[in-house]
Amino acid sequence: QVQLVESGGGLVQPGGSLRLSCAASGFTLDGYAIGWFRQYPGKEREGVSCISSDESTYYDDSVKGQFTISRDNGQNTVYLQMNSLKVEETAVYYCAKDYMGGCTVVAGILLGPFDHWGQGAQVTVSS
Repeated sequence: QVQLVESGGGLVQPGGSLRLSCAASGFTLDGYAIGWFRQYPGKEREGVSCISSDESTYYDDSVKGQFTISRDNGQNTVYLQMNSLKVEETAVYYCAKDYMGGCTVVAGILLGPFDHWGQGAQVTVSS
């Protein structure tokens, strides 16, 4: 069955970097867009970045120039490189599979529908 598994989260100091991985199984990654979301405590998930099947990318304004999304279809994995992390970016980060190949963004909001989600990876930025 379709499965997404995030890894690479953890504790990092302010200004540090982490690379999240989203390992996909049960489907052929290269036909689908994959999005990254984050959820702060008590808040709804928000779209951070997305990479389409043709490798075009979307970034929320808050992470442009700071995060980089990439995909390795041979490894069935999507990555999110996060640099210069801030304390306020402490959150649970999720990857999700779109039901088609493109990233749909309307009024600056990453939409789906995203039909499968990973379990999430905790990212804690603290000194």
